[in-house]
Formats: sequence, structure tokens, C-alpha cells
Amino acid sequence: MYRKISCDVKLAAVNLYECQLLPLESILACVSFSESTFWRILKLWCETGNVVSISNGLRGCPRILQCNDVLYLIRLIRHRPQWFLDELLGLLDTNHFISVHYTTIHRELECVSVSLKKLKWIAKERNEQWRMAFTICMSQYMPEEIGFLDETFKDERTTGQLHGRALKGQHAYGFQVFVHGQHVSALGLMTIDGMVAST
Repeated sequence: MYRKISCDVKLAAVNLYECQLLPLESILACVSFSESTFWRILKLWCETGNVVSISNGLRGCPRILQCNDVLYLIRLIRHRPQWFLDELLGLLDTNHFISVHYTTIHRELECVSVSLKKLKWIAKERNEQWRMAFTICMSQYMPEEIGFLDETFKDERTTGQLHGRALKGQHAYGFQVFVHGQHVSALGLMTIDGMVAST
């Protein structure tokens, strides 16, 4: 179990040992820490003149990607969301002369709240003027005059779930019918009053 040792106790043990006032066994019995701890404290004292290591507040490896590099990644993603990580890695290497691992890019994007999402596809053929003309055309009708036709189908596999939960490191298993079975199609007319006709 970890026990914090006072700086004064460490310093007293070092002074007693250097002045040869007590043998090492007696010093360790007084201060109640191990011999390996004592030698570690003594080494630190000889190297730095202090019995505790002074940290500069920085931990871990220095950051490779700076603010400008992350902003560059964000601009790329805003321009085109469907980049692969190795493509972003290549662009960083080519344009910013920085070589990093793709997991570093993934972590940096997570830190700025850029997450992986399911794409919402928009048709390239979409014409905003035609959409506006259709909206104007449909505005002449009352909601009660509009109906929508849609087709749906069902077989034995339709109710199966695609996602499940399990403990970390374990697969999520489920049992489901793999045979299509009877296939049923339906066509319905939906209005403001609900389904009014179906086949």
C-alpha cells in the first residue's frame, strides 16, 4: 500500500547517514521505510540537491499536433466528411510536414468533439430551384387533400435487431431465423387521418 513520506523525514534520514551519526539499520528503523526507498532518496539528493522530484507539471509525451494542425483537420472534415484516417495522415504529411500515427489523429479529433457518425446522403442531382417550385405548387392544396403512397415488406427476419450489448472484450450473440420464410408486401395510402387504403 502506498504511504506518503514526509520531506522532513527523508531529509533527516539523509543527514543522519551522511554525518554517520547512526548506522543505516538504525536510521531505517527510525524512519520506517525500506532500504530501497532510502537509496532512491539518497540518489535523488545527490543528483538534484532535493529529496523530492520537482515536476514541471507536464506529463506524458509532448503533443505532436499543434493547434494549427488540428484546425487544418477540422477544415478538411467540414469540406468533405467521409475522409479515411490514413488519407488525413497523408495530407498532414504532405501539407504540414508532420508524420503521426492514425490513432493520434483519431484521438485529437475526439478531443475537439469530432466523432464518427452515420453519413446522411444527399443526392447530387438535387436541384434547389425545382424543390422550391414543388413547394410552391404543393402549397395550393390543403393538408386534407394530400395523400402519400408507400410500399413495405416483411419476412421472418424483419424483426431481428442489428445491435446488442455485451461486456468489454466479449461478443454479443443473438439467435435469429436465417430463412426468409413467407414474404409479404403491402402498399398503403397515408393521409392526415391515418392509413385510409392498403393492399
